[in-house]
Amino acid sequence: MKPQSDPERVLIVGRSPSVLLEAVEILRGRGFLADATNQFDSVLDEYDVAELDIVVFGGQVPPDTKQYLREQIAATNPDTTFIQGLAGIPGLIAAQVAGAGQREPANESVVSYDTERRVVQLNLDDPAHVTIDAYWHTSLTPPEPKSTSLQVLNTELAKGSHSVPLPAEVPSEAAFVTATAGTTVHAFTASPMPQRVAAGGGASSLPPVAPVTTHNHN
Repeated sequence: MKPQSDPERVLIVGRSPSVLLEAVEILRGRGFLADATNQFDSVLDEYDVAELDIVVFGGQVPPDTKQYLREQIAATNPDTTFIQGLAGIPGLIAAQVAGAGQREPANESVVSYDTERRVVQLNLDDPAHVTIDAYWHTSLTPPEPKSTSLQVLNTELAKGSHSVPLPAEVPSEAAFVTATAGTTVHAFTASPMPQRVAAGGGASSLPPVAPVTTHNHN
């Protein structure tokens, strides 16, 4: 068992080079030992999966490839946590990783998201510093989707119940929200991907991308 002080080792398996590289940069800046690749067939050769703590799969990883990698990695390292990325947005991916890597499990009764009301609901047992960020896609054109973000809240909140609505500028599709209350991180889908994107067109219909295979040598 690794000491509590050891940083988590993270591997992001996705497709978009810019998203992968920016997500790795964010995570390394936050102390994770992070890498990323879009070379699906080389994952088991390029990385020591026995050392991985968290594996993130992007939406463009074919289902059969994802299943195979999950099975092979879990057989070697059953303690690995697998995450399905909500979207190809670097900051959102980093938040999902932070949520999975936190020492205490996130308590959904403390932070939740009401999709119909577009409200983040917090029920704090103690005062806490709370940050809420919204992310959304500005372009979904493959292979390099574009996105932007908005900080909705960054303040100390008193013990008790708080409702934080999303601003009107957060769109009604392809939008996401993250909330950090104290040391716990939560990520939610605020509004779903358009149906045409959610359905997908298969890997064969996607344009080619530049290869990405990063290595953190720590």
